[in-house]
This record gives sequence, structure tokens and C-alpha cells, in this order.
Amino acid sequence: MSFKALFLDIDGTILRPDHSYSEKTKDAIQQLKNKGIEVFLATGRPIHEIKELATSLNIDSFIGYNGALAIYNNETVVDETMSEELVKKMVAISKEKQHEFVMYTNKKSYFANVDSPSSRNFSETFQMKYTENYTSDVADQILGITIMNVKENEKTLYQIDPSIVLAEVKVNNLKDTYDVLRTNVNKGEAIKKTLERLNITADETIAFGDGMNDKEMLQFVGEGFAMGNANPNLFQFAKHKTTSVTEDGIFNGLKKLGLVH
Repeated sequence: MSFKALFLDIDGTILRPDHSYSEKTKDAIQQLKNKGIEVFLATGRPIHEIKELATSLNIDSFIGYNGALAIYNNETVVDETMSEELVKKMVAISKEKQHEFVMYTNKKSYFANVDSPSSRNFSETFQMKYTENYTSDVADQILGITIMNVKENEKTLYQIDPSIVLAEVKVNNLKDTYDVLRTNVNKGEAIKKTLERLNITADETIAFGDGMNDKEMLQFVGEGFAMGNANPNLFQFAKHKTTSVTEDGIFNGLKKLGLVH
């Protein structure tokens, strides 16, 4: 099989718990780029917060905000903002229940209270630099939402229509934190639209991920790899299981396909 595109999740897939990545991961990426394979970062993170990592890995194409925005070599391929009505409902619920949130536009991340302990912890965990307090002025520009301090029995409060799904953010010491996903906006859908633009078939693609927000991505691509450290519920949706992020899982998976040495 001749492969043409690789999609890589970031946290728990490229990045280890200490925010570093293996030199073998960087080497694997470069080996594929040298073969003419397109490499994308495919993440729940906002794209404006991962440019430094992308530069260090020599990557300039992205699936961001869990699939709400896709960029191929500076060209926007997917741009799926949330409805202003949905955003305002989410804000109202979080205020009523005294939850925290962060909302993402294509330029900044807006916290309910940027100085709260939960917000600071979240910001530090994801090394966020472009943050402000949320105002309704940006309600029509939101690409994604993460809510914090939400107990298990409170999750249904945010599932205000059938298109809303909550995916737990399991990174380092974060607890009771969920990405607000839309069933028709996910990494898999964004990849599908991106491949149509590039005239690449799903069979010609590879992806690596570790969280439930990677489910649709791993199901859609030809060769989907769940990291050894992945959420156990993810394994059923991946064609392959590789080693953990601390054991060069990306390199080892690509080696299994005969693409790196």
C-alpha cells in the first residue's frame, strides 16, 4: 500500500506527560515527509496554541479544535463555528452551576475566569499563551468548548440537543473536564473533507490517537493506531495497537507498516 497522509494526535500521542516528545517521533515524521507523505497534527487543541510544536516538528497542516478547523498549507479547508445560540446556552448553564469553561476562537482561548485555579491549571497543562476572559462579543466565533469541574451526574446538563457529545479530557492531573463535541464535527469528518480536497482516499491514510475524541479518526483512516496508553474504550475502534507514548508508539507503529527504519 502506498500511503499519502498521516494524522497525529498531540497529547498522549506525540507529547509525553512531561510535554516532551521522543527524537524517534520527530525522526519518524521526517522520514514520512521525505517520502512525500503529508503530515497533519490532529488535535482538540486550538491551532494558535500549537504553532511552536508544529514548527519544531516541521509540520504546517492541521486538524484543530476536534475537527472544527482544518488547514492544509495555510489554506482553510474546514471552518465549523458553533451556533451563537448554542454557545450562549452553554455559558448560561455553566454560570448557573458554577462550572468553569474555556472557549476557543481561531485566535484566542476565552476562559470564564482566566485567573481561577481550574483555569490556571488547565492553561498550564496545555501551555496556553493566548488567553482572555470570555465576553459575549466572541459568541459567534467559537470553534470549540471545554467545560471544567463537571461531576458525572451533571454531564447531561450540557447535552442540550442530540448533536452534543461530551468527551472526557484525560491528560495529566485534569479531572471532571470535558470537551463539548458535535456529532457531525469531529476529527474523522474533518479528515474526510481534507482528503476530498487533496484527492486522497481513506485507504491511503494513517492515524495515531489515544483519546475518545480520536474514535472517528481511527475508524475512518486506512490504518488506525491506538497508543498503548490509550483510553481502553478506544482500542475497539482502532485497527492496530502500538506501544505507549513513552515507548515510541508512533515510530513503532510506522515501523510495523514498513515506513520507517
